[in-house]
Amino acid sequence: MSYNFLDHATDAIIEIRAKNLKEAFTVTANAIINITLDQEKVEEKNQKEIMAKGKDLRYLLFSWLEEIVFVLITEGFAIKRVELDVLEDGDYTINARAYGEPLDFSKHNFKVEIKAPTFYDMEIKKNDEIYMRFLLDL
Repeated sequence: MSYNFLDHATDAIIEIRAKNLKEAFTVTANAIINITLDQEKVEEKNQKEIMAKGKDLRYLLFSWLEEIVFVLITEGFAIKRVELDVLEDGDYTINARAYGEPLDFSKHNFKVEIKAPTFYDMEIKKNDEIYMRFLLDL
């Protein structure tokens, strides 16, 4: 279970490696949180429900990225930890609960605003492990 930030002049490219989809989407959330703020400074004072849907894994990943960015940036909720389940029943659904507190720019060391995820250069491989790569427009 890991993620890496790849070099890019203006955006963020992130690679994820995980043993299964649940772990991959959890790592994805953590990568987005850590590019945005200092996750270790967040306290678990409140919780929020998050849901993402997709007709395939690419659309699910895109939807999940949008939801995490929405909660962080638009709703101003700093996330410490995410618990989730990935359901596969023709379509894909993520049901998640995020634990954290209201975003405090100075306490959480807000780093960068993510404008949007993109489909550009998105890649998902599902073999012995899950590999995901995606680009975030900063």
